Amino acid sequence: MWLRLVLAALPFAFFLGAVPWVNRTEPYVLGLPFFLFWLSLSIVLTSVCMAAVYRLDPANREEES
Repeated sequence: MWLRLVLAALPFAFFLGAVPWVNRTEPYVLGLPFFLFWLSLSIVLTSVCMAAVYRLDPANREEES
């Protein structure tokens, strides 16, 4: 259960916890200002974490026949 909680809290920390440190325009990553790249990466990370939480939740497992 603790792994699901950590995975669910990770996007929150990634989005809001690091904003004071990544709120800048330099350097450019993939042609994007760093902050915009960080937010785009956060969206992808959130999707991955939520998919992992869904897979780890015992209520979402199919019953074995």
